[in-house]
Amino acid sequence: MKIIYAADIHGALEKVKILLHETVADAYVISGDLIDIPFYSMETAIRYHEIQTYFHGLRGRMGKTDMIIEDFVDELLEVPDIPEEMQRQGTTYQEYTIRARRVMQQKYKVLENIISLKPNSRVFCLPGNYDMDLRYTSLHEHDLHLHWYQLNGLRIAGYGGAAVWTGGIPERYIVKYRAGIGVDDKHNEMYRFFKAVKPDIIVTHQPPYGIHDGVSSTGPSGSPGLRTYCDNYPFLLMLSGHIHASWGFEAHGKGIFLNPSNFGEITDITAEVFEGGFFYTIEMEERQVVKVIFQKLVEHRIYDIADYFVRDGRWVEQIIDRERYEALGRRENYDTKTLKYSHIPEIQLYNEIKEFYRMFQTQETEERLDRLEQAALLMEEKIRDDIAMDVVGSVNVGMSGQNSDIDLILYLRCDSACAEGCDQCERYRQAEAMIRETLGDRYKAEILDCIDLNRVEKSIREKNYECEVTQRFVAYRSLCRPIHYRVIAPVEDLLNRDIAYRKELEGSIRSYFKIFVTTSEHVRSFSKYEARLRAVGIKLPESIRGKVRRYLQGGDGEPPSGPVA
Repeated sequence: MKIIYAADIHGALEKVKILLHETVADAYVISGDLIDIPFYSMETAIRYHEIQTYFHGLRGRMGKTDMIIEDFVDELLEVPDIPEEMQRQGTTYQEYTIRARRVMQQKYKVLENIISLKPNSRVFCLPGNYDMDLRYTSLHEHDLHLHWYQLNGLRIAGYGGAAVWTGGIPERYIVKYRAGIGVDDKHNEMYRFFKAVKPDIIVTHQPPYGIHDGVSSTGPSGSPGLRTYCDNYPFLLMLSGHIHASWGFEAHGKGIFLNPSNFGEITDITAEVFEGGFFYTIEMEERQVVKVIFQKLVEHRIYDIADYFVRDGRWVEQIIDRERYEALGRRENYDTKTLKYSHIPEIQLYNEIKEFYRMFQTQETEERLDRLEQAALLMEEKIRDDIAMDVVGSVNVGMSGQNSDIDLILYLRCDSACAEGCDQCERYRQAEAMIRETLGDRYKAEILDCIDLNRVEKSIREKNYECEVTQRFVAYRSLCRPIHYRVIAPVEDLLNRDIAYRKELEGSIRSYFKIFVTTSEHVRSFSKYEARLRAVGIKLPESIRGKVRRYLQGGDGEPPSGPVA
């Protein structure tokens, strides 16, 4: 079983959609601070926060801290002869609070629509201190707060919220946190819930005391009750968030504690912006965690940062991407420093169409991707060399049918003995055999091309504009879907350090790309994709049909009227 865990979303719903489209898992846990502000306008959010802070202070001075702010304001406005300015502020606050509830519910509806496009996986959501109680939203069927579910023989349960006042969010609607410091175990709602349920997988927003809870200015900030539970009852996984800088993997006894840092972009109290995209992939077998992969989503690319696995009876950390790992440790942005880059128009158009189709990715596509991941892991274990793949065609677009083939580009590192072609390469023959062994007779696979990463690296460093292998690498990386991207990532990172060079290479393949997209076979493929959507009751929007028409004409001019193909 594979679980993907992302925390502290902070309104990055588009990024959640990409995560669901670009990964295959049995279950997803989308946890904590699902939204950021309860408005669509930052100016309105700031104004609301200012008024709320004013009444928060007034509430304290009047000794009414036992009341939520909204009730305090309602009561205050009923007082005779209230100052005019206070009356105006209070009325504005009431109006904004009603608007905030409507906007928050709309945002949860958007997230629910995104989740609905992943029908073959279980998706669980946990509210954080920025969230409403999900019982009153479109996400109620995915709500983990004070709920538990069976997941492949394991019990998963959650408790949301945090022991902190979150300015800018209406107190009336937030999830109530009844498990803070000073609440004894007997009256601690979270402790009593977990004690009754006895979950194998625990999901909370606020971490347990002393683990992934360090705040530089104040020290430990976690829940003592949760730590007491974890120290006294068995569990497999403890998934938390909230404290973005205290990310990491820790193993205590038989339990594993994970905090992936923030998935959405955040702005701290000093107005510094921190990039997100971090998440964990957790692999489980026979009620045991066998491997954890720390990963980062950057636009539509997923980078493997570190692996965690058992060796000689102990958990071991293997850093895959040291630069991104160390940048996060220093709380420095890494990928947002890279110059943003757009592909040539034809490639950009194709990727926009591809993103639409992937929203309706078929079960057959996910099965093929899963098998290819297995093949990549088998190759890594047995060949012990850098081997990866790109998928093209229907698997790339997400529209595979029962009889669809799998078309692949193979990446490996060759030596000079392979100059005569892939068939002379022992690594190529081994990789091809393992791919066919893993896929079996059920899937027909064809390796369309083989790319020597050593040659590509050398070409990039030398700025060789004429290397055909590197040109093909650039073309595939602009269009395709990677398998075992950790092998390809360092080479593409090297390429992206010189965006002008990459653009020049893409420009050199542009004329060939135009010829490719107008072939009859390529046109027929898009007709099949549209037919597969129609078969499940989805009509291709005219905006996408227009993009497909324009793309199939080579990206030039306005789309003509009439049907696709």
